[in-house]
Amino acid sequence: MRKILIFGGTTEGRELAGWCVSEGIAADVSVTTDYGAKLLGNGDMLNVFTGKLDCGEMKSLINSGNYAAVIDATHPYAAEATANIREACFGTGISYYRLTREECAISGTCAESLDELVIILNKTDKIILSTLGSKEFPVFTKVNSYKERVWFRVLPSRETAEMCVNCGIDETHLIAEKPPYSVEDNIRHIRQSGAEILVTKECGIKGGYPEKIEAAKICGIGTVTVKRPADNGYTFDELTEIIRKSI
Repeated sequence: MRKILIFGGTTEGRELAGWCVSEGIAADVSVTTDYGAKLLGNGDMLNVFTGKLDCGEMKSLINSGNYAAVIDATHPYAAEATANIREACFGTGISYYRLTREECAISGTCAESLDELVIILNKTDKIILSTLGSKEFPVFTKVNSYKERVWFRVLPSRETAEMCVNCGIDETHLIAEKPPYSVEDNIRHIRQSGAEILVTKECGIKGGYPEKIEAAKICGIGTVTVKRPADNGYTFDELTEIIRKSI
């Protein structure tokens, strides 16, 4: 039986994996974290691989199964992962498809890049709550007085704690909770941190962007949104039709 290989522990990736199971299509899913694997589970039609893979490891995985297609359902901001998946597929003869996330209109201040984000934040001395995750810790070390005025919402993990120490971040400035986050959760985190600016990425409806913006408005604080990179691919409905024709 030919299978689908899905990269990504995103909401879209989980939904696509669930759709495959409901359609009787076998799927393997590669995720980077144990949390992502836990949300997916395993079953007769679904097999989950856990751990961050480099390009060579991705290619070995792609070549190891009888895959009809490879689906890139990684995060919209995971440019390196997308580049690696595309490169890993090259020359295998297996079709690559990118599953895109629905965009939202950006509210508040927009930063075109992480470098511009730092410039914007260094023009103020206000308290900041970052919802960009632990991966962007190093970016915030460039922000003036970051140890005193930047708070971070992150997934609870040993790796996050280690990164926190390595970047000289005060652990008391971490809000370690698992998503999804409601408007009320976002309000609670804003008030816990005393934030006057909420920093986010344009993570779409399924990434909780509207809830963040609504919470910021209710709390009367500013927002800075890091613009999403250009992302060409297929919608969920378009991709499921492609998969049906590929199996």
